[in-house]
Amino acid sequence: MIADNQQERPRESLSFYIAGFVDGEGSFHVAVQKSKNVRLGWQVIPEFHVSQNRERTVTLEIIQKVLDCGYIKPNHRTKATDRTNVLVVRNHQDLKEKVIPFFRRYKLLSSKNDDFEKFAGIVESMDRGKHLELEGLRRILEIAFSMNASGRYRKRSLNQIVDSLVSSETIRQARCNKDGKI
Repeated sequence: MIADNQQERPRESLSFYIAGFVDGEGSFHVAVQKSKNVRLGWQVIPEFHVSQNRERTVTLEIIQKVLDCGYIKPNHRTKATDRTNVLVVRNHQDLKEKVIPFFRRYKLLSSKNDDFEKFAGIVESMDRGKHLELEGLRRILEIAFSMNASGRYRKRSLNQIVDSLVSSETIRQARCNKDGKI
């Protein structure tokens, strides 16, 4: 029992270190992009990111190994002055089974934990298929836009997306009614 406990301590310490590191350099983000491949016209993409200067990419590699998921890439390929790399986790199963349980166990201490809880709620809503329904998607968007400084860095406003959702759904319903299909 003592040997098991001694082996667990370094891993536990590393996990707390990772939580602290992510508290400073990570983000839980929900991307929203227009897509012709989804019924409501907008795709919701939850992502976990953590960045670090290229010289210290080993930190990202350690986090990737502990979480057992994600990929590392240059943070901004088009910006020559950006010398950071980023660990990205987009895979829904990895987010659900690895990232979210990790940060539920090793809690973030800053207000970033609020964004994490919203993020986890969105992933869980998507598991229940809420993003496939107009009202569910609208609610997910409202939550996503309340995260990360209330979405101030987004290209489109929440109202622009919601307005297009309503008009797209109205057109879709009109087509279904005209064709006699529901």
